[in-house]
Amino acid sequence: MTTATQHSTGSAPPPRADRPSTGALLLHTVRANMRQYGMIIALALIVVLFQIWTDGTLLLPNNVSNIVQQNSYILILAMGMMIVIIAGHIDLSVGSLAAFVGAAAAVMMVKHDMPWGLALVVSLLIGAIAGAWQGFWIAYVGIPSFIVTLAGMLLFRGATQIMLEGQSLAPFPGGFQNIAQGFLPEMGPYTQYHNPTLVIGLLVIALVLLQEWRDRRRQLAYELDVLPFNLWLLKCVAIVAAVVAFTLTLASYHGVPVVLLIMCALLIALGFVMRNAVIGRHVYALGGNKAAAKLSGVKDRRVTFLVFVTMGTLAALAGCVYAARLNAGTPQAGINFELEAIAAAFIGGASMSGGVGTVLGAIIGALVLGVLNNGMSLVGIGTDYQQVIKGLVLLAAVGFDVWNKRRVGS
Repeated sequence: MTTATQHSTGSAPPPRADRPSTGALLLHTVRANMRQYGMIIALALIVVLFQIWTDGTLLLPNNVSNIVQQNSYILILAMGMMIVIIAGHIDLSVGSLAAFVGAAAAVMMVKHDMPWGLALVVSLLIGAIAGAWQGFWIAYVGIPSFIVTLAGMLLFRGATQIMLEGQSLAPFPGGFQNIAQGFLPEMGPYTQYHNPTLVIGLLVIALVLLQEWRDRRRQLAYELDVLPFNLWLLKCVAIVAAVVAFTLTLASYHGVPVVLLIMCALLIALGFVMRNAVIGRHVYALGGNKAAAKLSGVKDRRVTFLVFVTMGTLAALAGCVYAARLNAGTPQAGINFELEAIAAAFIGGASMSGGVGTVLGAIIGALVLGVLNNGMSLVGIGTDYQQVIKGLVLLAAVGFDVWNKRRVGS
């Protein structure tokens, strides 16, 4: 009876002789999640550094909204690239595919006056078909993903130039522009803050706390190690404080950007699939040990095919977001997008060997790069030095992953 009560309240069971101490449990938790926690700490330190260096400009509400909108397409690509890398593959074509889809959307809306909603749906279908095309060669023919997507990078880049005839197409309808530039409209009585943003912030806090509570109860039910109740409570307080600060920052400007809602929906959906759905577990299994996964009954070809269909769809969405932000379809769109997405995935915890990483980690990695870009621009660091610094950050992240694996193995 006592045990049932403790499990229902979520508090830790009484200490036993064989139960590890609080300090040992905390140390084990940190070591088990060192890569993810390390990147969160690194992101926090980068934010604090540039907040001080820019005399408070970095976290001004308008600049925070700008960081979200400016890096939205890389965040979208990073989520898809993380899944591809977890599956043990790579995709070099996403930048060119994003440019191609943005160009196709421009042709549909500017030259053929297609309604922007229909053009968006058709654009996503084009991305899915392109992903299916590449997935077929990789999954069913057996050509390495590096070769197939390298060919795709050249193919889609050339097709973009041909479609646009070397010129930009503009402007787009206002509804399409709002995908990347718009904000959630104001509603309710006048206050000093954006009311819908405050409501969304409260909902996020409630959902996050509910999920944390459910995870803790599930771990206790299976007698797994959990954080001591005081530390778990401190973790929840820290999460709530971060959400409140971010919500109030956005609510004091124009509110939540529309593209942020799109990214949150993708994060929730893809995170759920990778964490809870069968196909998500199969993706991890394939990346971790393909031979063992096949022997366990995983349909490796179908899973690989679906991974690239998903990546193609996300690349198409990123291309539409980028075109909407520029308000033009341009032949130069998408250059180096694939490198930014790959860097974000590895900084966020992906492993070269596959089978490791989370969608949330991809978001953290992309934010590290985004805040670095924005902060260095604010303090006047040239683009040449910015490339050097980002290269060193990527090298340090991958080097840390190699060191951590060796330490755990020893």
